[in-house]
Amino acid sequence: MKIDWAALGSVFGVSLVATVALVGLFTLGVIGLSKQEQAAAQGGSATLARTGAYACFALCLAAVAYGIYLIVV
Repeated sequence: MKIDWAALGSVFGVSLVATVALVGLFTLGVIGLSKQEQAAAQGGSATLARTGAYACFALCLAAVAYGIYLIVV
């Protein structure tokens, strides 16, 4: 059995980048929700923070759904 180290490294690199991107997006969503609560407490409008947070969560969901699609199909 021969291991294709280049392909293994490529898969590792893509997995690492995808993981960091998903964690970053989720973190931005959580930060957006916390900013929404702060803006609401100060009497301001929190629409932009909430919309950005929901967009980040939607992108996370889309990435996970695409990954499941790639595994199943």
